[in-house]
Amino acid sequence: MNAKRISGVVALLFPALLAAQQMAAPSANPVSDAARGMNKRYSGFLTAAAEQVPADKLGYKPTEAQMTFGAVWAHLVEANYGICAAIAGTKAPADMPKVKETDSKEVLVNALKASFTYCDGVLAKTSDANMGETVDMGFMKGSRAQALFIYVGDLADHYSQVANYMRLNGMLPPSAQKKSM
Repeated sequence: MNAKRISGVVALLFPALLAAQQMAAPSANPVSDAARGMNKRYSGFLTAAAEQVPADKLGYKPTEAQMTFGAVWAHLVEANYGICAAIAGTKAPADMPKVKETDSKEVLVNALKASFTYCDGVLAKTSDANMGETVDMGFMKGSRAQALFIYVGDLADHYSQVANYMRLNGMLPPSAQKKSM
């Protein structure tokens, strides 16, 4: 092989080798790290969806038995504060926003963002070392790991719900949109 081909192969393989080297480093907190990654993904999608849904669609729900967009946002605010407080081993902050599904889009979106900021702070301090400790989630007691899984599961569940509502209204959910480079 000539030098030009070798340098071309190296140039093509270098990013993959670098990525493999970065992934190979073991984490002291693989569960917490995975939860932080899922939180970042779903909180980003949910926030973008809340910003994208027009204010006049906040009352939309596909059937009478389902939640409205506004109810999903209000539920997430309350659930995020409650479950993330449990993960932290504390009570939800007394000054957390109190929202209802009929609040304005601005109020709901700002409260949703604040709830994710609160959870980001909690998850930043979370490690795998105490995942077996019992915490009170308000509706049940369980391990800190269980609370963490309930939290990220709730985000995934509600993003799926919101993405379907968006498609039913002719909107492309954030996860399906092309990323700008």
